[in-house]
Amino acid sequence: MVPSLLLVLFLLVLMQSGALCARRFRGGRNPQPRRSPPPPTHRADRGDTTESFPLDFTAVEENMDNFMTQVKNLAQSLYPCSAQKLDHDMKLNFLVNTSVTCNDGSPAGYYLKESRGSRRWLIFLEGGWYCFNKENCDSRYETMRRFMSSSKWPQTKRGTGILSPLPEENPHWWNANMVFIPYCSSDVWSGVTAKTDFAVCFAGGTGVLLNVDRVAELLEGMGYAGIQVRGLSDSGWFLDNKQYHCTDCVDTIGCTPTETIKRGIKYWGSVVPDRCRQSHEGEEWNCFFGYRVFPSIKSPVFVVQWLFDEAQLTVDNIQLTGQPVQEGQWRYIQNLGIELRNTLKDVPAMFAPACLSHEVITRNYWIDVQVKGTSLPRALHCWDRSLHDSRNNKPPPKACPVHLIDNCPWPHCNPTCPTIRDQFTGQEMSVVQFLMHMGFDVQKMAQQQGMDPSKLLGMLSSGS
Repeated sequence: MVPSLLLVLFLLVLMQSGALCARRFRGGRNPQPRRSPPPPTHRADRGDTTESFPLDFTAVEENMDNFMTQVKNLAQSLYPCSAQKLDHDMKLNFLVNTSVTCNDGSPAGYYLKESRGSRRWLIFLEGGWYCFNKENCDSRYETMRRFMSSSKWPQTKRGTGILSPLPEENPHWWNANMVFIPYCSSDVWSGVTAKTDFAVCFAGGTGVLLNVDRVAELLEGMGYAGIQVRGLSDSGWFLDNKQYHCTDCVDTIGCTPTETIKRGIKYWGSVVPDRCRQSHEGEEWNCFFGYRVFPSIKSPVFVVQWLFDEAQLTVDNIQLTGQPVQEGQWRYIQNLGIELRNTLKDVPAMFAPACLSHEVITRNYWIDVQVKGTSLPRALHCWDRSLHDSRNNKPPPKACPVHLIDNCPWPHCNPTCPTIRDQFTGQEMSVVQFLMHMGFDVQKMAQQQGMDPSKLLGMLSSGS
């Protein structure tokens, strides 16, 4: 089997895998030469029969739901065997190379959970904003020190979402080798400035777009051309749009996205992909915006992006706390969704729910959000399958969509969006309460749709 590497918001390095315990089941493939089995042992507490679990692969073409049920059942059957050999926690390792450090000069590092027998690797680049001058970097160090120093990193970390070792939370990649790389350079994973200059899931998602081809080329140059490198960018598809309310550029929140990056790339000593740099000579800041850098990326990339991203709205100076938003803000928010849809229309593999949120891949609810009836884990699995079939000159699998984007026009019109909570009380808000807080005019919208207001309220309440 050929290893594969996938970059996520992070760097998701996917490798085709075979679990050690799969040798005990029909349908599991063993890449090692067959050996004579050891003499059978009997344990009174385990009812010792070797389980047979056949998989009907013809179901892939005819009934994907049935096939996925079989895969989930197999994963759950294998799980107890694997759990005896693997520690669920990722363990901290510091880099030996002392020239690679966090902002304060402490050593950079990574968390690792190995899964022996798997040839699939997920490498996650953590996100966490940025700073672009000494003043706001000093402020960041006081308030967000873990994003600038490794001095208090815990020795272990438990993965969640796509990094979870539990098949019920992570049905397709629970048994992969997991690498979590903490973000401590404040440079959107782009800088090479020395630590003496104090600058070596937004930053991580953008970092994938900036680095996925570089990783592929590095591995190929080291003689690992057979490794398949893929990228998964979560909540890193930002727009260089005009702010709703313009303010002076004194910090990372008040600056426009474009001005922030223009200042940042000088302070960080940023290195952008060669092909993108050649397309934007002298204006390399363009390469930090997904829709501008994406056409120059050669490696397969799957884009995950909320249509109403909280971080995007923050840098656009849309405040969603306190008083209900004004009509002008409401129109701006709706137009943001339209603009994002337009920039994503030519991306072949993507998942874009009409929700107000930020980041999803490492959330434990990532399996619950759907677009047009398809969950994110399934969409990623379909993408994985389609890439495999394409390399083998096979047609893409049927009923397995990979280009999924909501069409409804306002935040949280998708009934599977994450739960909304009032930022002051912590109480859950219904969709109707949220939309009213956002300035949604039920009477006016009902009139535009030619329906009774009570009927529209009922549809909103049920998620229709």
